[in-house]
Amino acid sequence: MSVYGVTGGQGFIGSYLRRELLSRGHEVVVFDRHPHTEMAAGETFFLGDVRDETAVVELAAHVEGIIHLAAVLGTQETIGNPRPSAETNIRGSLNVFEAANQYGLPAVYAGVGNAFMRDIGTGSYTISKTAAEDYVRMFNAYRGGRISIVRPVNAYGPGQSIAAPYGTSRVRKILPALTCRALTGADIEVYGDGTQVSDCVYVEDVARAFVTALEHTEQHGPTERPVEVGPLESVTVNDIARLVAEYAAKVTGREPVGITHLPMRPGEVPNAVVTSDTATLQQIGMTAADFIPLDEGIRRTVDYYNESWLPTYKTA
Repeated sequence: MSVYGVTGGQGFIGSYLRRELLSRGHEVVVFDRHPHTEMAAGETFFLGDVRDETAVVELAAHVEGIIHLAAVLGTQETIGNPRPSAETNIRGSLNVFEAANQYGLPAVYAGVGNAFMRDIGTGSYTISKTAAEDYVRMFNAYRGGRISIVRPVNAYGPGQSIAAPYGTSRVRKILPALTCRALTGADIEVYGDGTQVSDCVYVEDVARAFVTALEHTEQHGPTERPVEVGPLESVTVNDIARLVAEYAAKVTGREPVGITHLPMRPGEVPNAVVTSDTATLQQIGMTAADFIPLDEGIRRTVDYYNESWLPTYKTA
């Protein structure tokens, strides 16, 4: 088995990805700016920042492949101050690609599921993430790169961070935001009319796709197209909100909460359709038919926040 580095390995997707790597017998080097999670057997921590090219080269010297997750997140959050996302998501990614190229390593880059929105006007997050995808194509075409792109749509599941007013995260994610309101009896807030399509994929399936893509890249080289990770069937934001409200009502014993519509925020596009071409999964021998269905994923997610977050929130 191999030793793989994971940038941003302490994040939401990173924590699941590390468990997936370990379950397949690999060793993991977690590359991150601040140690705040316990390392499991088979894991070591490497303190570093992807903006520091020396640290990234040192990581590459000690691993046999890299999954690059580290990024500054947020749609409207990165519009008011785009520099941090540009520095980390573009320059930091370039450092990872250069280091992997220096040592001839396979790598997988975490692209963005709404990459198409770069062409119709969106925030710095999508701009910076898709710019890094352009560098991937350059390295593969002209520098002998061994880099594949994996584009998950909205990843969700137990353990995802919670934004204000229910948590401390600075970035609002759809499932925690909807779930926390529903569990506390507040109406769910949906930006826009809710008819926009914003597909969600369970985080364990995302982790499997990243690890499978890296193993594939190590053996066969980079995939021809980005691997898009999402469900077979698309749903609207209103559909997701209703599923959350209905299941939260079951676990709390209350009537389902209502849905309140708010104006869309900067960087959001009315009538947007964020989906994935799941046929691209065939490049790494996967199919979305094996993914956790949305209703089951929402059940697991609501159960988690009901059991692990709600009692703490009530007593805070």
